[in-house]
Amino acid sequence: MDEDRKARNRLLAYTAVRAGGLAVFFLGIAIMYTGLLRAGGWPQIGAIVAIMGVIDALFAPRLLKKAWDEQDRQGR
Repeated sequence: MDEDRKARNRLLAYTAVRAGGLAVFFLGIAIMYTGLLRAGGWPQIGAIVAIMGVIDALFAPRLLKKAWDEQDRQGR
């Protein structure tokens, strides 16, 4: 039962990290095309935030999995 709980918690964390990256991406899109930060949008800042969101959504879950695999190898 403990392994099931650990797997469920890891899946939830993995999904939350990916969803967080997507939220940052959509925030960047909103900054680009709406008056969220300044009237008429702010494409430069929005693009930077959107790229950070994509990087987070793609690579952070992989880093989590790598850390979890290392923990499993060490027997934690």
